[in-house]
Amino acid sequence: MKQSFTVDADRGLIEPARQCRSPNRDARPPGEVPRLVVLHGISLPPGCYGGPEIEQLFCNRLDWEAHPYFDEIRGLEVSAHLLVRRDGSVVQFVPFSERAWHAGESLFRRQSRCNDYSIGIELEGMDDVPYEDVQYEVLTKVLAALLQAYPAISAREIAAHSDVAPGRKTDPGPAFDWLRLYDGLSGQLA
Repeated sequence: MKQSFTVDADRGLIEPARQCRSPNRDARPPGEVPRLVVLHGISLPPGCYGGPEIEQLFCNRLDWEAHPYFDEIRGLEVSAHLLVRRDGSVVQFVPFSERAWHAGESLFRRQSRCNDYSIGIELEGMDDVPYEDVQYEVLTKVLAALLQAYPAISAREIAAHSDVAPGRKTDPGPAFDWLRLYDGLSGQLA
């Protein structure tokens, strides 16, 4: 995929990404800037890909009656900054300058409230299903653009949801290939 990404740090937007604004966001605390990226995995309903349900969830428009699984997440108000779909398309829900509601109760290097200072990226997938080649390609390009726009973030500040919320979250799971991500990222940053 030859596509490249650029981040406008002032506006907190990445291009090219389709914008789909989530109401599940608020201001970062004064003085907080992005300095961590949290990677997630999501599919709705579990194991189903390509449908509108993730966007509907993040925009508070999910039909809770559409699938039995939705009873388990009924009323949840969550978001992420970005979603990387299985086909490599990118959707932005929250500007990076604002706080997305993605990590919940969380801790990174003894600092709590990761939402305050992190960027949340959802990968369409499941813990035990390999992610698509194009998702790794796009993710490394997105991360390279973020690292350039936000100097407080380095490759050492990229964590799994399971790392910041151990025992509570498992995503992006064992199917996510961290070495492949870091190899791809080093190629982008070279």
